[in-house]
Amino acid sequence: MKKIILSLTLVLALSNFGFAQDVISSSSKNSSEFSNEVKVNFLNLILLASIEVGYEKFISENHSLDLQVHINDRFGFNSQAKDKNYKTNSVQASMNFYFGNNEDARFYVYPLAKLRFGEFEESIDGDLVTTNMNAFILGAGAGYKWEFSNFAFGPYASVARGFSSEVSDRFAAVEVNGGFSLGLRF
Repeated sequence: MKKIILSLTLVLALSNFGFAQDVISSSSKNSSEFSNEVKVNFLNLILLASIEVGYEKFISENHSLDLQVHINDRFGFNSQAKDKNYKTNSVQASMNFYFGNNEDARFYVYPLAKLRFGEFEESIDGDLVTTNMNAFILGAGAGYKWEFSNFAFGPYASVARGFSSEVSDRFAAVEVNGGFSLGLRF
């Protein structure tokens, strides 16, 4: 619980750095209306019971800073079965770069840095085996975002490389992630 509170405090503290900027959005249509977005990945919430909430601060019309907290974070899309238990959380920072001139929707790409902490437990032949999931992760992703009034939504996917030998011994070194986010702009 202390790690979750520390992670949320860190995300909120980092989000305050961009508030002195002009009000800008990811599309030219809304460039004078919104400069902030809070969002949730509701696809992973439904499928994996993983809570991914984020805050996006638009720095210009073409890029934004994106900070996310992942509670009950999973390695890729692995499910939690009766003999497998993920006790992991993470914080992620990325810079989104938007492309195109469409007023209602645009593609974006992003580099990301993620810090995961926690443990993975599984029962093997009746014994409880614990894997330390603490890892620093670097990667890149892409997505598409539609805007409707003060709502934004769209799919995204990323691929990342974790730098933990213990995690790489149990899982693959490369992790694929994705989802469908729903955001509220203000």
